[in-house]
Amino acid sequence: MKVGILQQNYVVGDCVGNGRKIMMGYRRLVAKGAELVITSELGILGYPPKDLLNKEFVVNRQLEVFRDICERIGDVPIVLGVAEWNESTGKPLFNNGVVVWNAKIIARGSKQLLPTYDVFDETRYFKRGRRQPCVFDHHGKRIALLICEDVWGGTENPRGQRLYANDPVQDLVGVDPDMLVIINASPYFWGKGDVRFGLVADIAKRIGCPVVSGYQVGGNDDLIFDGRSFAVNERGDCIAAARPFVEEELLFDTEGAGSVDYPHDTDRDSELYDTLVLGTRDYLAKTGYTKAVIAESGGIDSALVTSIAADAIGAENVTAIGMPSPFSSSGSVNDARNLCRNLGVDFRVVSIGPLYDVFGGSVNELIGWHGAEAFGADVTEENVQARLRAAIIMAYSNRNNAIVLSTGNKSELAVGYCTLYGDMVGGLAVISDVYKTTVYRQARYVNSRGKIIIPTEIIDKPPSAELRPGQKDQDSLPSYDVLDGILYLYVDEEQDPAQIIRAGFDPNVVAWVTGKVDRAEYKRRQGALGLKATSKAFGFGRRYPIATKPRV
Repeated sequence: MKVGILQQNYVVGDCVGNGRKIMMGYRRLVAKGAELVITSELGILGYPPKDLLNKEFVVNRQLEVFRDICERIGDVPIVLGVAEWNESTGKPLFNNGVVVWNAKIIARGSKQLLPTYDVFDETRYFKRGRRQPCVFDHHGKRIALLICEDVWGGTENPRGQRLYANDPVQDLVGVDPDMLVIINASPYFWGKGDVRFGLVADIAKRIGCPVVSGYQVGGNDDLIFDGRSFAVNERGDCIAAARPFVEEELLFDTEGAGSVDYPHDTDRDSELYDTLVLGTRDYLAKTGYTKAVIAESGGIDSALVTSIAADAIGAENVTAIGMPSPFSSSGSVNDARNLCRNLGVDFRVVSIGPLYDVFGGSVNELIGWHGAEAFGADVTEENVQARLRAAIIMAYSNRNNAIVLSTGNKSELAVGYCTLYGDMVGGLAVISDVYKTTVYRQARYVNSRGKIIIPTEIIDKPPSAELRPGQKDQDSLPSYDVLDGILYLYVDEEQDPAQIIRAGFDPNVVAWVTGKVDRAEYKRRQGALGLKATSKAFGFGRRYPIATKPRV
């Protein structure tokens, strides 16, 4: 059977626009000979719709678009993802997969397994579907339909416990389908593609038939969807695969196709960079911004963010502002200027020195002003510099309708090495899920693509906030290799301090780092939305209390 997959980039809540995109893609695939077309989970609404699902008019508008699509479907069936009302007890909605053929609904299956871990909260809105396989007949084939999480029913958590009591895939064994179709959204993190492929390939061998798995692509708020739709035969061999991070209409024959290469997660640096570019591009496009502004310090973090922004929206739409203080080195300003010249980004310089002096004189009687070089100076004087810069860049943002891209990395956010209402201001935290050691790898990757973009001086110099004379990050932080190693185990792997110590890290350093992570939660809660690139990002998928003593 010739199957077409619509791997599309949807705008959450734009039901009319998403519906139009689905219909246009459907017609193109039908014209090319598709005999069945697959879309993605909740495609008309866009995923994740979150509390838009609590707005009755939004759900009903989606249903109006759904009915309009149904009327336009001819003798080639389409599988659509749609939220439909529950007319019985329980949560108000079902997350459904619906098969439409010749303007009629011929099959409907409700999502049985509703995830509540990480970024998911589907039991907030949806009622679980009945434990009953959804199967329809087409061209003499029995085709089964499942929705995203339904294929994860046989998996276990890190403690070896089954995630769910039932396994919808196992329920298909007795049905003996000729093909399984899975509609998904499935947000990205590094390695997710290979995990998905391995899972689906095992399912194909388990139930003995081809499996077609369609995915959404694009960025929606903090989540990024990599696409990578694919199909496997009954032996688990890949017979069709869409490219990652781009929209694509994939057409293949489940019976006549030979093996093709699946786009495995092989080049971590290039894939991460593509992820951040896509997330940045879509966030700006879907929130109505065409321009961005960045505080350019001459350091590695702002350099990487500027490169990502230039690739995402075009260098001509990016402005970088250097805001040196009396403690900034001339080399940093020159490095920032050279970076922007290499990228073709407009670079401006506004010194905060005069503002710093005026501010100090204004508050001297109130708090006692030392100046960053004076005896008794502390983070007060340092943070004022960051907050003066924030005021300048926000003024530029307001005047020019340019979104501020903040430049803090995951290592800094983890331990609170950042200033509230200072360098944390922004509309999007582009690299907030990228550890400092990875930032350096990303910078080297940028320079490996053909010409030197990020000056080697930026990559080679010791990192510094330059908020006092001679300051270096390692004056107050462990080396980033050590820091990131501990943070990965504590944040991403959620290990306790004792486990981390057993992994070979110094107990005193572990205690210091984990304590800093816990105490900085209040800062992260007030920071800009950050793009999720790993399995455990700061944000909605990591919900820790602020007022807590976790080791007591």
